[in-house]
Amino acid sequence: MRAVVLRRPGAFDALRVERIPEPSPGPGESLIDITLTGVNFDDLERAAGVPPQPPLPTVLGVEAVGRRRADGRRVVALLRQGGGYAEVAAARDAYTVEVPAGIDDAQALGLFEQGVTAYGALSLAGRLRAGESVAVSAAAGGVGHLAVQLAIAAGAAPVIGLASTEAKRQFVTRLGVDVALDPADPELADRLRAASGGTGVDLFVDSVGGTVARAALAGLAPFGRLVCLGWRAPGPPDGDGATDPRTPAGVVAVTTAQLAQGSIGCAGFWMRHVVDNRALLCAIAERLFDLAARERVAVHVDRTVALHEVGLAHAAVATRATKGKVLIDVRREA
Repeated sequence: MRAVVLRRPGAFDALRVERIPEPSPGPGESLIDITLTGVNFDDLERAAGVPPQPPLPTVLGVEAVGRRRADGRRVVALLRQGGGYAEVAAARDAYTVEVPAGIDDAQALGLFEQGVTAYGALSLAGRLRAGESVAVSAAAGGVGHLAVQLAIAAGAAPVIGLASTEAKRQFVTRLGVDVALDPADPELADRLRAASGGTGVDLFVDSVGGTVARAALAGLAPFGRLVCLGWRAPGPPDGDGATDPRTPAGVVAVTTAQLAQGSIGCAGFWMRHVVDNRALLCAIAERLFDLAARERVAVHVDRTVALHEVGLAHAAVATRATKGKVLIDVRREA
């Protein structure tokens, strides 16, 4: 089969398509003939050598959609150990769900990875209630553009999207947000309070950290919650030694006095705690597929590339040049 094999961490152009044997499924696994896989930050970090690293050589790709060889059913799967940048993957049955009729492969792929993350941040960690205000950082990204749609579908109001460029702010406005803000605005906390009627934001879902997270904390309403997604190596420091707001992660210190005086809370969300709960994973996937079928939420596909164009796709995601989901058509050769 054809696959993108990582033999050494390095530059984007080091990702090469090779012909390798098909994987052999272990106990509780099934072979999937893949149609599409997606590009995620996990893949970029593995390709760049960010620890923890899997044993090399390895096939990248932490998600896939296609047909289960055993019964021909369309399924979408999470591949925690990689293997999605290939024509065939061995997927754990516990991390696989069937795709209902009416949901195409691209929608299923985006909803299962980024959609479950967005839903978990809003509903499980964030305890979102109808009528509450919600703000989402990186709102034009794979998780963010679904989070704002899910917040709207849940009855949140107003919904505020943060995006780094005017084009991205226009994009999230088209998704239905009430206000689109620039995360680099030095008055961001004040903008958040103004956008939420002067009282502050009830729920802020953040995947950026640094000065953005600090502004989010300052812009929360009493009993507001900050939900943090992911943790990534800090980027270049800004003027006061914190992480540049345009780069991922960054340490943000918060004291118990701040929490108590503001009557605010901080929470985190890691998708693994959903993935390892089969009943919860299936219930959320069913909910997301239903919302998609009723056109309440839709995955935006920024681009679809062939396997040999994976390096270009990684570069586009790494430079934040994309909106929504980036897909790889593993069957396409040109």
